[in-house]
Amino acid sequence: MQNFKEKLAKISCFIFDVDGVLTNGQLIIMPDGELLRSMNIKDGYAMQLAIKKGYKIAIISGGKSEGVPQRLQRLGITEIYMQTKNKVDVYKQLLDKWQLKNEQVCYMGDDVPDVAVMQLAGIATCPADACQEVKQVAIYQSIQSGGNGCVRDIIEQAMRLQNTWSDL
Repeated sequence: MQNFKEKLAKISCFIFDVDGVLTNGQLIIMPDGELLRSMNIKDGYAMQLAIKKGYKIAIISGGKSEGVPQRLQRLGITEIYMQTKNKVDVYKQLLDKWQLKNEQVCYMGDDVPDVAVMQLAGIATCPADACQEVKQVAIYQSIQSGGNGCVRDIIEQAMRLQNTWSDL
């Protein structure tokens, strides 16, 4: 059985949920009904650096937002799936498109709709404040909560292990 670091050394793709992972899971409801979310700038830095270094990054979310895809596209992420009903189907399509194996993928989710995908990914991870069902499946729980650097945590660990973290 491989340990966490051995598995992390094989990662070339990161897939993230949005609400509760890239955000803290809270919504601000505007008078016109628009829902506002906030994202951590350090997570953004790590994602754009990973893309520059050749890692694949995708987003699979059940949520709906106009601003989220715009923010992620500015970071260089092109595979953004919002309002996803079946995350496993999208996950499998991405693996086929990128010709990846499960063991090359790190998935981070925080709630029940993420569990099925987490069971397929080579490394299942979650924020510190994920729900119990997710924590039971995750092989790594970040010390950071959703929207507070958990994405940076896992990307930086993988890239440091693979000697690709430096932007110099």
